[in-house]
Amino acid sequence: MIGKPASRTKTVRTYCLSIHFILPLSRSSQPREHTCTGILGVDGVVSRPVSKRGMQSAAEILDKFSVQWDTLPSMATAHFMMSHGAFIRPNFAQNPRMGSRKAPSFRLCINSSSSNGSVSEKSEVFSLTSSSKCDVDYLGESTKGDLNVKKEHLDALGIDGQVTLDGPIEEVAKVEAEEAEDLLRQLGIPSPFASRYSPRGIFCSRTLNLRSISAIGYDMDYTLIHYNVMAWEGRAYDYCMENLRNMGFPVDGLAFDPDLVIRGLVIDKERGNLVKADRFGYVKRAMHGTRMLSTRAVSEIYGRELVDLRKEVRWEFLNTLFSVSEAVAYMQMVDRLDDGSVAEKVGPLDYKGLYKAVGKALFRAHVEGRLKSEIMSKPELFVEPDPELPLAILDQKEAGKKLLLITNSDYHYTDKMMKHSFNRFLPNDMGWRDLFDIVIVSARKPEFFQMSHPMYEVVTGEGLMRPCFKACTGGLYSGGSAQMVENSLNIHGDEILYVGDHIYTDVSQSKVHLRWRTALICRELEEEYNALIQSRDHRETLIDLINQKEVVGDLFNQLRLASQRRTKGRPAQTLSATNMDDQELTESMQKLLIVMQRLDQKIAPMLEADGELFNRRWGFLSRAGLWDKSHLMRQIEKYADIYTSRVSNFLHYTPFMYFRSQEQTLAHDSCSQYQWQLDGSTASN
Repeated sequence: MIGKPASRTKTVRTYCLSIHFILPLSRSSQPREHTCTGILGVDGVVSRPVSKRGMQSAAEILDKFSVQWDTLPSMATAHFMMSHGAFIRPNFAQNPRMGSRKAPSFRLCINSSSSNGSVSEKSEVFSLTSSSKCDVDYLGESTKGDLNVKKEHLDALGIDGQVTLDGPIEEVAKVEAEEAEDLLRQLGIPSPFASRYSPRGIFCSRTLNLRSISAIGYDMDYTLIHYNVMAWEGRAYDYCMENLRNMGFPVDGLAFDPDLVIRGLVIDKERGNLVKADRFGYVKRAMHGTRMLSTRAVSEIYGRELVDLRKEVRWEFLNTLFSVSEAVAYMQMVDRLDDGSVAEKVGPLDYKGLYKAVGKALFRAHVEGRLKSEIMSKPELFVEPDPELPLAILDQKEAGKKLLLITNSDYHYTDKMMKHSFNRFLPNDMGWRDLFDIVIVSARKPEFFQMSHPMYEVVTGEGLMRPCFKACTGGLYSGGSAQMVENSLNIHGDEILYVGDHIYTDVSQSKVHLRWRTALICRELEEEYNALIQSRDHRETLIDLINQKEVVGDLFNQLRLASQRRTKGRPAQTLSATNMDDQELTESMQKLLIVMQRLDQKIAPMLEADGELFNRRWGFLSRAGLWDKSHLMRQIEKYADIYTSRVSNFLHYTPFMYFRSQEQTLAHDSCSQYQWQLDGSTASN
């Protein structure tokens, strides 16, 4: 058994080792039970045997047996066990009684190889829940992919699984959870719950059991490949401006300013404005051209209007970082339109016409191919490397997930970017194609999820293609549809998770049309998280001031009502309020009013500055105002089951993670919380 360390220093850790095995001494004899004991060090050396003969027997036996995989107490121990063909399993029958904080004990089990040297399979220990036998758990998630312990295997090892159920399950679970946390710390593995409170956490809007996912599809641009926004969008902006100049537009003196916009804003093509709306569609901040509008101006323009993204003729949602260059160019050109220089050069034009012209110029930059050719020639200038990314995806592949790459980019660009970002970080001379079961380029999303298009197989390195009707494992294809992928894999609906950065093209349409599970990649989350941490003192002060105004305001309103009733000859709310002197009532109201006015003068600029550490014009990405969610956050919650800053964050979890959505607070939750606190204080008194 491997129990708690026999000795421990800063650099040395050893474990008590008892080797327990059952085997026949010869082919004709009956199996007999054997045990020998020693000390297992971090270097994998077994020493201090109870008996020399016993240790020699153990060493001989270890050399003749093969590994049965399981979780090990340390990486050094794991290396020793794997090299000697052993596996560790908790020794339930000898665990300390519930409530004890002793380290868990383990049993080292030896499995004999068959005559041809094959290794025992995990299937002898566990059974996997298949699609045909799966159920749903108490949260409504499929149990497909869950492991189940085989009772016959426990019986063969002399382990009584029921021992773990002795005592109330609440106590059993508490002890096991504490020991699990201890072991995670010893192994140097962060807990998934700790990752949740990290800028690189994976956040859950709708409960998702990764074990039930059979296939994971990935977008490429700004999902698997993250570009340097200043470099990539800056060059897109430059090509756009060059095309606008060729079309006759006055663009001299303009430069790319990525801080002018953020993802999740909405362009009002009728008014030449850029707006930030809350989750209900009410506009909270607005900019005309490159000039921010005052709160009063926003109220006058949009006080009776809601942003409705279904009206695409007017509203354009900035879904992705690819929208940054277009939005910056458009807002700068609005200034030129307002000052008359556009009309002077190209004739009369309204804000909608201007938006079409900018969009046409940017589209031409992409279609002409000069932009992508420049990026392909020097990808290191545009792509931010992520060494953890290929390893995270490799974990998913080795866990049995079918991996798909579905991108709108063409074959040559995709191959160049993926080779640059993946191949150097993969082990054993693997290439990026080895990770994916199916690769689809030029997918034409969102139509890929909405309708059927012809599919072509890419058959040469030069990109030559031939028609095909079914995708095969290891294949590279162009076009097609999501339904063809489902039929080829015989996997449908919520068995597929699709990961992308575009709210509409990737996340919304795959969910609406196919009911795929979805994950959104939003790199800005990391910057926002850090900005929120740095803004904590500012926000706490602001909330205190608002709460103080609310208390003062409540008193003022009560006195105002008392005064109103008094003028009508009616008694006030209480006898004390009725008996107040007229002058006392008036002076109290005057003082409170002055306090509130001064508080307003303090609160207003602080509220305006809230979020400026993320963006000085628009504030935080996910918030609209101090407490409310932005329109972008509402879209994320509606369409993305999980969301995170980068795909490599999956490496900090496992391919078997059960993502559980967090409690959603409601307006009346504060009432129950207040009553709970009140009851607690009453009980303590």
